[in-house]
Amino acid sequence: MLGIMHTDTLVERLRRAGCVFAEEEAAVLLGAAGDPATLDAMLARRVAGEPLEHVVGWVAFRGLRIAVDPGVFVPRRRTEFLAAIALRHVTPGAVVVDLCCGSGAVGAALGAVELYAVDIDPAAVDCARRNLPGATVLRGDLYAPLPPALRGRVGLIVANTPYVPSGAVATMPPEARDHEPRTALDGGADGLDIQRRVTAAARDWLTPAGHLLIETSDAQAPALTEAFTAGGLTAEVIADDDTGATVVVGAPG
Repeated sequence: MLGIMHTDTLVERLRRAGCVFAEEEAAVLLGAAGDPATLDAMLARRVAGEPLEHVVGWVAFRGLRIAVDPGVFVPRRRTEFLAAIALRHVTPGAVVVDLCCGSGAVGAALGAVELYAVDIDPAAVDCARRNLPGATVLRGDLYAPLPPALRGRVGLIVANTPYVPSGAVATMPPEARDHEPRTALDGGADGLDIQRRVTAAARDWLTPAGHLLIETSDAQAPALTEAFTAGGLTAEVIADDDTGATVVVGAPG
């Protein structure tokens, strides 16, 4: 009865608010709201510009429902490509490190591995701990909180770091720039500050057969490839035309 009474009005209000996929969003809201009052409250938040994923509290990611709290970076569909590439490099018994883990979506997609997930944002860490009950989730700056005993033992490092150039953050959609932490978006002057730090130290943590995977943009991939080389890693750029995703894969050279 809830869906029959509200669907047309719901879609129209979402369209007026600028939601491109109004029908799909309406279906998600209807599925998440248990009563008309809750639906009205959720709709008001979405129309005000809050990300749909924050409103309903979850995002679909590679067939999983990942909890996403308000103020936490929302995993993008293109990052599913990073997770897919990572799965190719996960070997039995390998130690995996997920840097800038956010909600923990990539780590969750990797399944049962010995996983260490790290983020600098306390809200993201709290969220990742719920999504990754079997992992060690740590708060801190990149490699800093990892146990020193992991040096040279990590089979895979995966990182979806912030890579939006500082000057471009203001041009992002309001639902991103106003509701997601700047630390999850801003990658410095050219967007590569954090990625360079990840590549510079990766070789110290990887096994000789290990791999480093970083999501980036097509335009930034050449400069990131140079950073891999400077860090003593080989580099291969892999792109997905369907989602516009780009991943640089490296290994100790």
